[in-house]
Amino acid sequence: MSFDNKELKDLLESIRFVYGYDFTDYAEASVRRRIEHFMNARKIAALEKMGKMILQDEKLFEEFIQEVSVTVTEMFRDPSFYKSLRENILKRLATYPFIKVWIAGCATGEEIYSVAILLQEEGLLNRSVIYATDINQKSLQIAKDGVYPVENMKTYTANYQKAGGTGSFSEYYKAKYNSVMFDKSLKQNIVFAAHNLAVDKSFNEFQLVICRNVLIYFNQQLQNKVISLFYESLCPFGFLGLGSKESLLFSDKRKNFEEVDRKEKLFIKK
Repeated sequence: MSFDNKELKDLLESIRFVYGYDFTDYAEASVRRRIEHFMNARKIAALEKMGKMILQDEKLFEEFIQEVSVTVTEMFRDPSFYKSLRENILKRLATYPFIKVWIAGCATGEEIYSVAILLQEEGLLNRSVIYATDINQKSLQIAKDGVYPVENMKTYTANYQKAGGTGSFSEYYKAKYNSVMFDKSLKQNIVFAAHNLAVDKSFNEFQLVICRNVLIYFNQQLQNKVISLFYESLCPFGFLGLGSKESLLFSDKRKNFEEVDRKEKLFIKK
């Protein structure tokens, strides 16, 4: 099963035209790999055939979206990022009467609950609102439910402790059978919404925007566009957190940000 760049481009243009989902500026290797995986799993040999199928069958297209847009995540992933967030950013945000946080590309929600726990431990959650957005509706539903496999908790607990957690991680969830459910008190100040970074606009002004390990799936042009979107969405002296392999180096807006923590990719809007 192989397809050339033109076939791939035509397919992505058709998807944009029919459904309004824009993958044309996603990193080509990443999109190609995920489409091949989707085709293999359904034993579809030709890209043209798959294109016709997903353009005629909305349910199949939803499955396609899950495949192409899903990102892998875990709670307190890269604990040193959260430690720096707690020590360098939240201490400053504590001076605001009200804090708005945008977690863009929140995937299945592990990052949302990590940030909510940090805010709770710093005494800020009750005057914060976390806006959690993703393109993938299925992932958003998992995030809303806040239910995760119990076997992940060992890793998450270790991450939490390395991130400077001040409590006992098990206090934040209840275990039942093979799953755990995170405490409702963490969810009270979370707003979940679908948002497509490739095409949607800014929808609020935030003190903190976190978008980690999402930009790596975009090409240079789209990365630049999304960084500009975050810039517009931040209040003066608002903070931006990116993933460990991401940077502002090639962005038009790089001069509009200063590093707060170079290693952890934390920036402040000038």
